[in-house]
Amino acid sequence: MIRVIAGGKKHQDWVNMAISEYEKRLKKPFNVEWQFFDEDKLLKYLEGWPFSGHEFVIVLDERGTNISSVELANKLNQQFVDAKEAVILIGGAFGFTDEIRARANFVWSFSKLVFPHQLVRVMLSEQIYRAQEINLGGKYHHE
Repeated sequence: MIRVIAGGKKHQDWVNMAISEYEKRLKKPFNVEWQFFDEDKLLKYLEGWPFSGHEFVIVLDERGTNISSVELANKLNQQFVDAKEAVILIGGAFGFTDEIRARANFVWSFSKLVFPHQLVRVMLSEQIYRAQEINLGGKYHHE
């Protein structure tokens, strides 16, 4: 399972529609569970870093490393092989602190551009679906 912890409000209707199109195609271990926090509560939740060490934590941040879809597929697949839960953090309007980024296992950037967190949720869902299809040898991803 992939757990996505996001700052900000729950999905807007258009985001729900887009995400559900990808999520209905996801199979274990690529299925996604969403947790939402108000921005100030998200940072407080993460300050205590409530993870057990059995997770591979990815922070989405424009200052992170830009990787290809194939690299993401490999990275997620390796966590499943290692019996770790992938946890992906999406910040709200103000992102994450340096401390949270430093404590993550990987800081991932979609782009040097900054995107609204609702749009990032849709993009992330598509990339998780693409990663699944790459790992299954599906026809969705073309190189």
